[in-house]
Amino acid sequence: MNRARLDKDPGDVASMFDDVAARYDLMNDVLSLGQTRRWRKVITRAVAPQPGERILDLAAGTGTSSVPFAEAGARVVAGDISEGMLAVGRERQAGHDIEFVHADALDLPFEDGSFDAVAISFGFRNVAEPDAALGEMLRVLRPGGRLVIAEFSRPVFGPFDTIYREYLMRAFPPVARLLSSNPESYEYLAESIRAWPGQDELARRIADSGFDRVQYRNLSGGIVAIHRGLRPVAR
Repeated sequence: MNRARLDKDPGDVASMFDDVAARYDLMNDVLSLGQTRRWRKVITRAVAPQPGERILDLAAGTGTSSVPFAEAGARVVAGDISEGMLAVGRERQAGHDIEFVHADALDLPFEDGSFDAVAISFGFRNVAEPDAALGEMLRVLRPGGRLVIAEFSRPVFGPFDTIYREYLMRAFPPVARLLSSNPESYEYLAESIRAWPGQDELARRIADSGFDRVQYRNLSGGIVAIHRGLRPVAR
C-alpha cells in the first residue's frame, strides 16, 4: 500500500501492544472522544453475527470487539499477535465464550474455509504486509464468507481532514503521557493513522485480493471507514 514506512517490525509491534494492554481500551475511549462504543455497534451490524457461526476477530486485542459476536451466539476466535493483549483479554472476558489464540495475520493458524466471517477492527493498519494478510483472510473464509475491516481513514471534508490530523498528532502524546505507561507507542499509532491510505484505495486492494462485492461505509465523516467483502462462491 502507498503509505509511509513506519520503523516497526512485527516483533516490535507485538511488544508495543504488550506494554499498553492493560489500559488500551481506556485510551481508545479517551482519544476517540467516546466514539469507539458507537463505532463498534455499527461494526457488529456489518459483521451480522448469527448463532452457531464461527467468527474470527483478528487483531482482537483484549477481546472488547469480540464480545458482541459471542453475545449473538457465534463461536468466536479472538486472534492477536500480542500475548500481553491476549492475557488481559482472557481475564477480562472470562464470562464470555471466546477462544483467545495467538495469531499472526500473515500466517493464520487455521484451516482453509474454517470461518463464516473474519473481522478486524482498528488493527489492519499495523499489519506489516496488508495484501498478504488479505490473502490469508480470504483463505480461512468459507465460500460466501464475510470480511469486515474497520479502520481509521480519511475525513471526506477537506478542512476537517486538516483539523483532524492536527488534533491527532497534538492530542495523542500529552494524553498518552497522562494515561499510558508507554506514550511512545501512541505516537507510533498516531503516525500509522496519518500514513494509512484512503477509502477508495483500500477498497481496490481488497478487491484485487480476490474479494467480491467490496463496498465501504464512512463513520464520523470518514474518520473511520468500514469495508466489507465476500469470498467468492465457486461456480
